[in-house]
Amino acid sequence: MAEAPLPAIRSLPSWLLGRAAARGRALVAEALATEGMRMWHHVVLSAVRDLAPVAQADLGRGVALDPKDLVGVLNDLQAAGLVVREPDPKDRRKNAVSLTEEGGRLLKRCEKAAREANDTLLAPLSAAERDQFMDLLIRISGTDG
Repeated sequence: MAEAPLPAIRSLPSWLLGRAAARGRALVAEALATEGMRMWHHVVLSAVRDLAPVAQADLGRGVALDPKDLVGVLNDLQAAGLVVREPDPKDRRKNAVSLTEEGGRLLKRCEKAAREANDTLLAPLSAAERDQFMDLLIRISGTDG
């Protein structure tokens, strides 16, 4: 049997991390789709829950999403009754975004689905290996956890 192509590339940690990340994103996207959600909608919904009430501009910076894209995601979430945009109490010229009760319920279901997808991703690892893997990922990702 012939050797797999690109052995030098396939041996790079960056390539392997990219493959693992792509698989993880696909698993989470599939899990979120069962709830009728897309990845960015889930990210924004989660950020709104954590930051609410949050000015739309601050929300965009917090999730690193282009303002035009954020407006589209928020329009979708608001149309579905998952968030509300109201005048910001700190600055009435701006909109503040908050989660609705239905948004909170859907977010809980999405978080459960995302956790289960990540459990599938990490299934080949023991509990101790998962902890070590997460510690290592945090160290090399440039985040503080």
